[in-house]
Amino acid sequence: MTTALETVAGESITGGLTLTVREARLLCPGIRHVVLADPAGRTLPSFTPGSHIAVTWAEGRQNSYSLTGPSIEPDHYAISVRLDENGHGGSRWVHDLQPDQRIRVNLPRSAFAPVLNARHHLLVAGGIGVTPILSHVRAALEWGRSFEVIYSFRDQSGAHADELAALCGDRMITVSTPGELADRLIPKLADQPLGTHVYTCGPAPMIAAVAEWARDCGWPPGRVHSEAFGAGPLPEGAPFAATLGRTGMIVPVPSGTSLLEALLDKGINVPNLCRQGVCGECRLSVRGGEIEHRDLFLTEEEKASGDSIMPCVSRSAGDRLELDL
Repeated sequence: MTTALETVAGESITGGLTLTVREARLLCPGIRHVVLADPAGRTLPSFTPGSHIAVTWAEGRQNSYSLTGPSIEPDHYAISVRLDENGHGGSRWVHDLQPDQRIRVNLPRSAFAPVLNARHHLLVAGGIGVTPILSHVRAALEWGRSFEVIYSFRDQSGAHADELAALCGDRMITVSTPGELADRLIPKLADQPLGTHVYTCGPAPMIAAVAEWARDCGWPPGRVHSEAFGAGPLPEGAPFAATLGRTGMIVPVPSGTSLLEALLDKGINVPNLCRQGVCGECRLSVRGGEIEHRDLFLTEEEKASGDSIMPCVSRSAGDRLELDL
């Protein structure tokens, strides 16, 4: 049988896809839902639940957005994007998209996949972090997996709330405050059987709270999974210099400029996607210096080892850092 990857004609697997906007509409205040399809109507590549695509919105600029639709041989990709008035312009560009426009996207990638042998999936969504959770729910229903959802959102801001409720039935709880989330989630964390995995997607403070509650309830780190949205602005940080260990080149990194931006400005190619310390795409090896870790990708053990940095958000804790470049 022909695979889904083979049904998209004329596109490079590594070069991404050119897709047409089939539908663009406002889901709720500040959140726009965009449906993308192959211009010739062909099936798109299948993807792992929890995957995202990187949308090219300007020359050399991409934003990553979680896929919300069916994952097996889909006839479309769907994303829901919150407008960030303080961002760099990517979300505004998506909000301005109209039907029949063509855009470039990378093939789907996942850093937030469900654990296939988990006995039960406890899914926790906060705000626009519902998007990958919706993908997890679709897969759990299709595969006949045990799951439940807790969805936290403020009034009028619950993207996909009705759709998720229709899919989940009595397996979904909605809350609107951190206190309510704690009241409903902590007892579940305390009472989950062996083999349950918890998945959290939402603002960084919510993810940190869920991780702390799980830790307090004795959950091993390997059963707690997260993806952060809306981490908010980071402190500008002190200036420092990055030395490229293989060439001796010194790259100044001013206050308010990320290490990634400084490297790219010097023509040094560093693969990157989210620029929020979440996806892991820009990970670099470090030869020397102390790192101020700000990312949400590396484990605590990896951070303690001091041999890797996510240059999109993390910086040197001193005045110099040596990279394996």
